[in-house]
Amino acid sequence: MKALEAIGWSPVWAADLEGLDPEGTLAPGRVAEEHRGELVVLWAGGSLRAEVAGRLRYTASGPEDLPGVGDWVAVAPRPDEGRGTVVHVLPRRSALLRKAPERPVAAQLLAANVDTVLVVVSANQNFRARRIERILALARDGGAMGVVVLSKRDVAEDLQARAAEAAVAAGGAPLVVLSALTGEGVEELEPYLGAGRSAVLIGSSGVGKSTLANRLLGEERLATREIRAADDKGRHTTTHRQLLPLPTGGVLIDTPGLREFGLWGGDEEGVGSAFPEVEALLGTCRFADCGHGNEPGCSVRSALEAGTLDRDRWDSYWKLQREVEHLRSKRSARARHEHRKKMKKFSRQVRARMRDKDRGRRGD
Repeated sequence: MKALEAIGWSPVWAADLEGLDPEGTLAPGRVAEEHRGELVVLWAGGSLRAEVAGRLRYTASGPEDLPGVGDWVAVAPRPDEGRGTVVHVLPRRSALLRKAPERPVAAQLLAANVDTVLVVVSANQNFRARRIERILALARDGGAMGVVVLSKRDVAEDLQARAAEAAVAAGGAPLVVLSALTGEGVEELEPYLGAGRSAVLIGSSGVGKSTLANRLLGEERLATREIRAADDKGRHTTTHRQLLPLPTGGVLIDTPGLREFGLWGGDEEGVGSAFPEVEALLGTCRFADCGHGNEPGCSVRSALEAGTLDRDRWDSYWKLQREVEHLRSKRSARARHEHRKKMKKFSRQVRARMRDKDRGRRGD
């Protein structure tokens, strides 16, 4: 079990496994990769190619309930084949979810059971403060700690100004300024890594996630590509999510570059925690139902006029809160629709059983 303990296995997970498999017929493992419905699972015997049990697929309410990278699972191994079947997903401690692109009401699991989300943004012209805020809200909504990583410090034209922008967008979250290429500043990530800990790299293409992963791994394991000189934007290098055991213990999950970071959790607290200076003002207005517009005694408007609250930060907070509310209403409508479908299916099944009983009594 020592190999599993190095990547996060603990007595708490063991107790969860025992609850799901009291007879002890299944083995623990952690999902390291996904490939078109097939998983790579790390377990005490090394690694297995694994399929998901049909019952697990049937009972999942959506794709986000199926095992993904970072999940601890109970697997029925077939060592002679180098394969196995995932029977259970152990209860998650955290789940990094985003709204699935191009789908109205669906979630995509980016990583499970991570302690820290490393929000990677580059110090070049592709820097976006609003992107930092959005990913931090997504991380905190998923139950993980966010750390902002300002990469490519070696190519920044005005590093001090860029770091100041990143610090404002971080909203009190830790900020690490580094160069994965030269190694400068990378040691500041040590408190968030190590034996038993899990971190995930999240960011757009070209911000240096794979280069940073290679630096932390101590070898050139992941492919990297040059960014476009015209706008500092990158091209996809990482094509799938993968869990990488670190030589110092713990794991790092590398993810493909993402263009969209749609919120999914539907929880205002995730957004609020990314904007502590805004949350501190709310509730201090003269009126409890203040709309933060032209109402007298509005603390938010006063802070904006005084310059103690950044206008862009306020606009970003308001936009994300509206997005959360809109998503909640769509998910509620979807839940009602799914409930009606289940009830119709149940009614059909009941009527079919009654017809079968009637035929049995008549001797048909």
